[in-house]
Amino acid sequence: MKSIIISSFIALVSLYVSSSNLHAKTPAPSTVNTKAPYLSLRLEMENAIKTGNLFLKNAQNEQGFWKDETIPAYTALALTAAMRAPDLGSTATPEHIKTAYNWLLSTQQDTGAFFVKGLATYNTATSIMALAASGDPTHKSPLLKARAFLIGQQADYSDNKEMDQFNGGIGYGGSYSHSDMSNTYLSIEAIKISEVYAKDSNVEKQPELDWDSALLFISRCQNLEETNDQPGISNDGSMVYFPGNSKVDNIKNPDGTTSLRGYGSISYAGLLSMIYADLQKDDPRVAAVTNWLNHNFTIKENPGLGQQGLYYYFNVMAKALTAANINTITTKDGKKVDWRNELAKTLLTAQREDGSWVNKNSRWWENQPELVTCYAVLTLEQIHASIPKN
Repeated sequence: MKSIIISSFIALVSLYVSSSNLHAKTPAPSTVNTKAPYLSLRLEMENAIKTGNLFLKNAQNEQGFWKDETIPAYTALALTAAMRAPDLGSTATPEHIKTAYNWLLSTQQDTGAFFVKGLATYNTATSIMALAASGDPTHKSPLLKARAFLIGQQADYSDNKEMDQFNGGIGYGGSYSHSDMSNTYLSIEAIKISEVYAKDSNVEKQPELDWDSALLFISRCQNLEETNDQPGISNDGSMVYFPGNSKVDNIKNPDGTTSLRGYGSISYAGLLSMIYADLQKDDPRVAAVTNWLNHNFTIKENPGLGQQGLYYYFNVMAKALTAANINTITTKDGKKVDWRNELAKTLLTAQREDGSWVNKNSRWWENQPELVTCYAVLTLEQIHASIPKN
């Protein structure tokens, strides 16, 4: 019998719209809006999720891991996709999933981190999500140890003025240690999702993230003059990968200066991070990035990056819009868009005959069907779980 943690986790980011929902179960089908377009869409998503997870099951190595034994994140993502499936219910955990959890736990280091060769932050954050999804009480101790490691990764450059702009964020670790918005968002998500374990009265006091410092870093990644003290920014509300960096060409201003140009996936990551940090929708940072995302809404590409990171973009979009309690996008021309419907249909159309998804663009490993199928299944599961009530 799965614990209430699983029911809480299935709702994922929507839990943080209201803290009172922390232990709420996902609504039963009878309590969910079954009017068009959600009735048929819901059934189509359930089938796509099932066949996507079946593809992943068939792609699993006999030792229990997925794709690459040096990158536990692949396995963690596949586990989370399996455990969040709407047809899993209260049935016994499948044997191939038990094997995968055992393999994942074998990669945990004495520090609490999950990794084999590197990318400790990324691997640990995704592993925490997988452990939280299991609802297995035996995973509580390794999860808390990993959570403490992740919190310890938060940058403190208070004595280093040259690195001050990275203060409060979290990076990959190792040789590429400075903070970035992707690792910060993934870490914040894992820390917040696992908070229910940390606040259990039966465990000793756990370390906590410095949320004020984290918000300082997040704000420094936003193109918003009101709250960003860094030079060279524009004022459109979008988010960049880290202060002083943009993955695309900078904006050329009329006065000859340049400003950083934000892009879609990281702007959604910024919005989600702000919500986890308990900022309200009327906060200027939340309002500004939400406005930018509305005006730049598209399912055809990752705004600012084209097809690069497209499925990562889809996944963080679904989580952020759910957390922000946004059911309808209002585009720049005033058009109302049901983002769940549009995103789900795009994913359903893109699924291949074997149940997998893949991005023709290879940036960030998205030409690997094992990874992209995890993103797609998790996105559909998020949409499925967040369909609004009547």
